[in-house]
Amino acid sequence: MFRCPLPVQCPLVSEPLPIFEALPELRVKLAQHRVVILQAPPGAGKSTVLPVELLGENWLEGQSVVMLEPRRLAARTVAARMASLLGEELGQTVGYRVRFESRVSSRTRLEVVTEGILTRRLQSDPGLEGVGLVIFDEFHERSLNADLALALCLEVQSALREDLKLLVMSATLDSEGLSGTLAASAGEVPVVTATGRQYPVEVRYLPRDLDTPLPALVAGAVSRALAEEQGDILVFLPGVGEISRVQELLEARHPGLYILPLYGELPLEQQQAAIVPDPVRRKVVLATSIAETSLTIEGIRVVVDSGWSRIPRFDSRTGLSRLETVRVSADSAEQRSGRAGRLGPGVCYRLWSQATQSQLVAQRKPEILEADLAPTLIELAQWGVRDVGQMAWVTPPPVGAVRQGYELLESLEAVELGEGRPPRRITERGRRMLELPTHPRIAHLLIEAQALAPATLQPPTSIERSRKTVGEASDWKALATDVAALLEERDPLPRNSSADLTLRVEALRRWQEDKTLLHGADRNVLSRSERLAAEWRRRLRVECDNAPPDPFRVGRLLALAYPDRVARLREGQGLKYKLSSGRGVRLNEYDPLQGQPWLAVAHLDAGEAEGRVWLAAPAHPDDLEPFGKTAEVVEWNPQLGTLVAQREFRIGEIALRTEPLRQVPEELRLRTLLRVVRSEGLGLFTWSEGLRQWQARVLSVRRWRGEGWPDVTDMQLLESLEDWLGPHLTRVNRRQDFTTLDLGAMLSALLPWELVRQLDELAPLRLQVPSGSMVRLEYAPDGSAPVLAVKLQELFGLADTPTVNGGRTKVMLHLLSPAQRPIQVTQDLRSFWQNTYPEVRKEMRGRYNKHPWPEDPWNATATRKTTSALRREGG
Repeated sequence: MFRCPLPVQCPLVSEPLPIFEALPELRVKLAQHRVVILQAPPGAGKSTVLPVELLGENWLEGQSVVMLEPRRLAARTVAARMASLLGEELGQTVGYRVRFESRVSSRTRLEVVTEGILTRRLQSDPGLEGVGLVIFDEFHERSLNADLALALCLEVQSALREDLKLLVMSATLDSEGLSGTLAASAGEVPVVTATGRQYPVEVRYLPRDLDTPLPALVAGAVSRALAEEQGDILVFLPGVGEISRVQELLEARHPGLYILPLYGELPLEQQQAAIVPDPVRRKVVLATSIAETSLTIEGIRVVVDSGWSRIPRFDSRTGLSRLETVRVSADSAEQRSGRAGRLGPGVCYRLWSQATQSQLVAQRKPEILEADLAPTLIELAQWGVRDVGQMAWVTPPPVGAVRQGYELLESLEAVELGEGRPPRRITERGRRMLELPTHPRIAHLLIEAQALAPATLQPPTSIERSRKTVGEASDWKALATDVAALLEERDPLPRNSSADLTLRVEALRRWQEDKTLLHGADRNVLSRSERLAAEWRRRLRVECDNAPPDPFRVGRLLALAYPDRVARLREGQGLKYKLSSGRGVRLNEYDPLQGQPWLAVAHLDAGEAEGRVWLAAPAHPDDLEPFGKTAEVVEWNPQLGTLVAQREFRIGEIALRTEPLRQVPEELRLRTLLRVVRSEGLGLFTWSEGLRQWQARVLSVRRWRGEGWPDVTDMQLLESLEDWLGPHLTRVNRRQDFTTLDLGAMLSALLPWELVRQLDELAPLRLQVPSGSMVRLEYAPDGSAPVLAVKLQELFGLADTPTVNGGRTKVMLHLLSPAQRPIQVTQDLRSFWQNTYPEVRKEMRGRYNKHPWPEDPWNATATRKTTSALRREGG
């Protein structure tokens, strides 16, 4: 049985670490439970000492341990530290695997890996044979890959490996909440807490002057810390741009100051220089949030925290990701300040106020809520997942982002629909894409480029195309590796450069050839891109090619990776384009790409009204043919008021070419015309007064008698157009054609035959009054009492108000004067005769003396005629 050679008082550990106090309880919990959570503060030894200690556990039975780290730098550094504690070289007991790099051997029993590496291993070996424990370090960072790996491991536990142990570790995390979430799939999940060995850190708040740019403010705070405190200084900044500007300011103020940047894209040697202590010089480390993790930077006693970080956020409405600079969360601020208390009492300068501190969100938002989910979804498709929501997520992914991710993968031919929706199966193309450790977009580009023969480039056909001949053009495969490397790295050119990716390829190839810098490129970024391109060439067995790149080949490759971002110049515009997704974008003013008829766009921000293009290349319509589809399109021209039918060859929302469609598909005609009616409303039809009254009568009875009567409101009619209107649209092509339709017959068909007779009984069109007249009723759609507007003299002798609805609803009487003006509005005719009529008679008989105004209306003869007419008839 393997026993860890690391004693509690190891010579390489200067003093007992807090993790040793929690180790006995942790050993017991791991032996008894499948999943355990360890909460331990920074510097407790959880990332370096604990994994080595656990190698000798009996329940491990000689199996290996895999520990996940969120970042490559931390993975390498943590593995090196553990190997040194064992007095060994990397690759013996302890090793690591990161993208394109590994230090392992047959003797390795503890592997530190980045999260994507574990996912790859699970895909090839779902049972994780030979692995007894998986450790998730720094889980509070809630990276998407960590969430995915944990969900997959939980599924492996439940289906294949009940003996597999999972240890989730964090410095700042809602451990009890996480325990409850994981218990649903793993049973009881205990929490073990290490109290920690954190020295006190004095926090000094420096409220920010909003008129001072952040780099100047940070440089001023560093100068203050240099004057007030001893020891090395760690500065947290949002990104590489701010690091460069702060470095320039500090070098101008403090000549000779030892300043070291630290961020993920730096070469390993420069990263290590920032981490290890310098025995002679005092150093200032300018870092991104990478320094918040298990990574320990020796010698730090002072922290200057800008209070900001930069994170990618995916917008499912646009399908685009963009970097946003956001306030740090409270747990991140705590992590950062804790870096000053690793070796002894320290100081943290926070460039915000205590009031702002109280308003910080408690914890950072999980990446799964804001990320591009396409890479995760293709992994799940390979895993065989049909319903993403059924996975054991700590935080479920947003529905909109899932839909957007699947749409992209379908356009890349990585997944296909199964029987019905949503199940999607991975394709053979998708499996090949997963073999390449990169985003599905880049993988698709690299795979497709392998199939492009040199002759596939169309010869120059216009002045817009490159003047190179096919023979002079660079090789597709080599060009694809350069383009892929540049897309994965930061932009090597200054922010104000042209968006043309071809310039970046030129700069990279000159750098590869003779280390010449073109177009003001950043040598560090070019060096990283060069190494990445070389790695892709090695993996794909491609020869290096430093020939000048053809811009249109670059554009075609970009279109392979971003088929949803092909853009066409808007008519009459030089800078504005329409993406194939339908979104509007624009180039920066004076960009040399302006006016190009077609662009393939790689990087852009989502923007508010329209996005801004940061990286693109010109494209030729001939090269875009593979991305298009023929579609029969039937649309409504609102200006002409007519259907327009044509066959279009389209890329998404953009038509490359069109031709008239002689025979309109009936389904498209119907769908378009129904959309027109819903947009323009029922006013397209001819409504008679009688038809509106029919509608009001039906709705009145529905209100009186209940749901057995149909809802014929305008809103419901628009909702149910397919049922009553659809069959009658076969001859409608123009707006005028709607007016020729027999709307009355179509609507009448909505009333079942057994209700037609009842409608006339319950809501008659007319009522006979004592004079013998058939007087029209006016119904209201809201079911209120219908109005009977009738001359008062025609009701003589009638004691009670007439009714409808089978006697249940009194009509509203509008009693009219001989001039047809309302004298009284009432539903109580008896009360009117008794109380109001005498006053009405007194007032009206002088004004209308030609009409009868008897003293006794109860017994008078109802009539429509004047007094003189009545006399003539009587005479």
